[in-house]
Amino acid sequence: MEIRNIAIIAHVDHGKTRLTDALMQQTGMAEAGVSMDSNALEQERGITIYSKNTSVIYKDTKINIVDTPGHADFGSEVERVLRSIDSVLLVVDAQEGPMPQTKFVLKKSLELGLKPIVVINKIDKPAARPEWAHEMVLELFMDLGANEEQLNFKTIYAIAKQGIAKLNLKDESKDLTPLLEMILKEVPIASSEEKQRMPLRVQPFNLAYDNFLGRLAIGRIYEGTIKTGANVFVKKTSGETRAGKITKLFTFRGLERQDIAEASAGDIVMVAGLPDIYIGETICEKSEQEALPAINIDEPTISLNFLVNNSPFAGREGKFVTNRQLKERLEKELEVNVGLKIDFSSYDFYKVYGRGELHIAILLENMRREGYEVQVSQPQVIIKEDTSTGLVRKLEPFEEVIVDVPDELAGAVIAKLAKRRGAIVNIGPEHGHTRILFEIPTRGLLGYRSEFVVDTRGEGILCSRFIGFKPYMGEIEKNETGSMVSMATGKALGYALYNLQERGALYIGATTEVYEGMVIGNISKGNDVNVNPTKGKQLTNMRSKSSDEAIMLTPPLVLTLERGLEIMRGDEYLEVTPQSIRLRKQFLTELERKRIHRKDK
Repeated sequence: MEIRNIAIIAHVDHGKTRLTDALMQQTGMAEAGVSMDSNALEQERGITIYSKNTSVIYKDTKINIVDTPGHADFGSEVERVLRSIDSVLLVVDAQEGPMPQTKFVLKKSLELGLKPIVVINKIDKPAARPEWAHEMVLELFMDLGANEEQLNFKTIYAIAKQGIAKLNLKDESKDLTPLLEMILKEVPIASSEEKQRMPLRVQPFNLAYDNFLGRLAIGRIYEGTIKTGANVFVKKTSGETRAGKITKLFTFRGLERQDIAEASAGDIVMVAGLPDIYIGETICEKSEQEALPAINIDEPTISLNFLVNNSPFAGREGKFVTNRQLKERLEKELEVNVGLKIDFSSYDFYKVYGRGELHIAILLENMRREGYEVQVSQPQVIIKEDTSTGLVRKLEPFEEVIVDVPDELAGAVIAKLAKRRGAIVNIGPEHGHTRILFEIPTRGLLGYRSEFVVDTRGEGILCSRFIGFKPYMGEIEKNETGSMVSMATGKALGYALYNLQERGALYIGATTEVYEGMVIGNISKGNDVNVNPTKGKQLTNMRSKSSDEAIMLTPPLVLTLERGLEIMRGDEYLEVTPQSIRLRKQFLTELERKRIHRKDK
């Protein structure tokens, strides 16, 4: 059976997973309603977080498909997949056109010499502009230095939601047959008899974990045949070699993993039995074979500290609350999350390096659902030093940001991002709104997204991608808000909150339990204020109309993980437990905070 290997790449929410689901359903590999986004978090948020493998059979050809995430924070998931496939389906929204992550994933594909098939999706949208989207994609190819063969890409027009694909916009179509035919015609055959006769070489591009089998490696067989029970060698690019044995072998068929005895060159398989295997290593048949080139992954851009929860409410909700349990969980995460780096050198806290706030928030959300309690410090960007010129230069991470806003609100957004050291690269009208391209330090973007939603009244779209390290931009001016800090422990009362809500936004509602040092809201002025949210109304014998007015509380600003990471200040921790997310001061009592403040001076 012939094998073709493809990945589906795109910006977030442009329809990759919908297209993969439709391909599986039309080829009989999955029932209607079954989705590749099987993870609970993916279903709740409507985004792909982890790259996943599937395969479909069409005209006696096995098509291995890798569905990849579209969010920039999970770019490391995309980078390593691209090395293992022979072509990509680049999905572009017919209304929005190419977005930052489209540029990122396309750039990586072109650098590897892949020839993409462009899928202009969502052509049924009322504001769809498929011809314009095609022109924008062609421009993007040229901007990224595509060669002549890559510029001669094939285009398919699709409505992934309805499972329809067309070669031309005016064609009649009722299924995805034109796309499947295009894959057979354009994607190179991965399997060949010549490669099957060569000694075995497999390179893992992803990892998985099984409670019974341990660590699993998902990789492509570049040469030879792999068999269950075979003795193999694992080689690093440095030349270091160790022996191992294949205990189980799986291939993908639809959403199921299929137990097999052997697989040949060109196929994508899941291998068990190598407990210390890592992404980019080479599984060989002979110890003298050469290792395949390493898979490079972009480095992290932000860091923060993970600590054991030591707040007054610690241990109330979680099952895993000790330092040892926290360390074991983070070590386990490192086995499958290659975009993450962790420094375990300190016993008091563990420094975690990630690709962005969402990358860290997903890890924290998974941990709290598993029953862990943890505290994290404010995210900080990673500052590097460059000595290549003979002088020491500070470098910091930069982001490329595309903002789509209504015309009348563009000025407010430009003013805010200019204050945060954002530079306009391009600006122009876009179908009833303004599209602005900025380059901005990651520091300037931290904490801005929630402000952006307010400034654009929920009508704006902001997308970003990491573009590299550039010279440090100096101090960045931000609108600092102060914290409303509880000076008492107990239940918050409606009477007290009614009086406090005039000062700023509250994070809690009436009857919420609070403790001394917990942050219960913010105030527009930059200074912290100590307040008593447990204070009740003084009762007297006197009755008057004015004193008996009904209390009307404004709904609180509910803390989510992303919002908490955005708004927390440098002297605060975000307390994350299975049922609660709280902000607190690192030092709980006012006396301790004053003492530390004096020391800092």
